Amino acid sequence: QGSLMESGGGQVQAGGNLTLACASSGSFFTKVLGWYRQGPGPQRVLVASIDESGRSNYRESAKGRFTISRDNAKNTVYLYMNDLKPEDTGVYYCNGGCRGPLTDYDMCSTWGQGTQVTVFS
Repeated sequence: QGSLMESGGGQVQAGGNLTLACASSGSFFTKVLGWYRQGPGPQRVLVASIDESGRSNYRESAKGRFTISRDNAKNTVYLYMNDLKPEDTGVYYCNGGCRGPLTDYDMCSTWGQGTQVTVFS
């Protein structure tokens, strides 16, 4: 088993940038990792994921603006968010530690505590 811990959320004006980080422990870093967003409703949606080979996938609305990457030496996965929009607002959760692939409905059982991202216009 292992754990995940997010950092880097905050408030930013539309068009601004934020970087989220998720530090993992245990054997999680050898498996798929992803970022989910939870808006006002209960469902968490997958924003981006990256597998152990470095292959990444993005939600359509994130393509061209967000980049997910992993630093193997630091056991950390990052989400670089550029040109943020108000609709990107939500709590961002790191998820991982299973085989994947991750989707809106297929996710690993281990979550971080979440970090709030607020984009105001």
